Amino acid sequence: MPLTTLPSLAAHPSADEYLPYYHKYIARVPEGDLLATLESQIDGTVALLDRFGEAGAGLRYAPGKWSVKEVVGHLTDAERIFTFRALCAARSEGASLPGFDENAYVTGAEFDTRTLNSLMGEFKAVRRSTLALFRNLRDHELARRVTANNAPVSARALGWIIAGHEIHHAGLLEERYLPVLA
Repeated sequence: MPLTTLPSLAAHPSADEYLPYYHKYIARVPEGDLLATLESQIDGTVALLDRFGEAGAGLRYAPGKWSVKEVVGHLTDAERIFTFRALCAARSEGASLPGFDENAYVTGAEFDTRTLNSLMGEFKAVRRSTLALFRNLRDHELARRVTANNAPVSARALGWIIAGHEIHHAGLLEERYLPVLA
């Protein structure tokens, strides 16, 4: 079965589908099949994280910055939140959804007490769930919007935000964390 045949998942969302803040993520995602991108990110991100191994998973590139484990935990938490927002949009939720403080989530989760392997397993499980949701949304559901963090966002844009958010953090891991590991 093809990952997607929906035109709305083959091109970037329009700027009116999300806050300007999220453009920095969406712009990083290549045009083309979004679901194929999300699928390929599983292996790519896991391969990147394997380069750190358990021994390097507590690494921080500077004082006060998140550890590699905390980055993985943040990616997973943020994806859960973005996917929940996409589900709410697709199902025409009328209530406004809250924002979230990513730093408080990371602190509260105590990701550094876990193994990198367990965090990667959870990341992969969440991504598979994200893919299952987006594979089964139709164009009219993807076009629906919800208010999240006091701003409207489409279900479709949230899929692109998820992919771009991961690209952003993978880039930080490569550019700022790996050199410290060497």
